[in-house]
Amino acid sequence: MDRNAYIENLKSQLDKWNAEVTKWESQASKAQAGMRAEYEKQLTAIKQHQREAMEQLRKVQASSGDAWMELQRGADEAWARMRKAFENASASFKRK
Repeated sequence: MDRNAYIENLKSQLDKWNAEVTKWESQASKAQAGMRAEYEKQLTAIKQHQREAMEQLRKVQASSGDAWMELQRGADEAWARMRKAFENASASFKRK
């Protein structure tokens, strides 16, 4: 995969996650106290991973030539952590 396609793929996935997080934030605001705390915990974890993923995306975007390939590993790792946090949160929000 070339750099531009890779970046577009990351952006697309991040957009999907962001849309889902927005739904969860609404759900959390309407939840009762006990569930709200769990939702907020999951949202906090996701937002931290989002920041890390965005930082890696910015690095890849700013890279040139073959340098982006070196940064790809860090981006892939950040995305894997984000995916795991997203799956964990998804399970929590579906238990509602």
